Amino acid sequence: MRGWGSLFTAEDAEVAEGCVVLGERLRGITGQVVDAAIKVHSALGPGLLEKAYEVCLAHELRTRGLDVQCQLPLPVRYEGVTLDLGYRVDLLVEHAVVVELKAVTKLLPVHEAQLLSHLKLNDFRVGLLINFHSLRLKEGIIRLVNQL
Repeated sequence: MRGWGSLFTAEDAEVAEGCVVLGERLRGITGQVVDAAIKVHSALGPGLLEKAYEVCLAHELRTRGLDVQCQLPLPVRYEGVTLDLGYRVDLLVEHAVVVELKAVTKLLPVHEAQLLSHLKLNDFRVGLLINFHSLRLKEGIIRLVNQL
């Protein structure tokens, strides 16, 4: 019987190391987004329109040196055809983290499903759903991971 050490190749170790590095990078980006969102929420409070939070959060992230794309078109790929159906991602940070913003009384399962669909449609690994209508923003943040 072989031990665990002999089950993995050098290539497996390289892949595992790459996953760890990617995971650390994504955690760093999501941490920056959450910290920036808390700063924006502290300054503006709840009750504004989603667009106000989007613009302020994008500004805050850019001042931290992060690349941010707003209202990024999200095509749908179906049966080998790319279709522009008007879907958009609120923010894409560092070409890696999808951020969906809400300003609603309560997050619903459909909001999580929307974010997960955005992740799957373009093979993104991680996304944040942030509800700025929360009294305490920490309670309005959901992190989702696409297992691909």
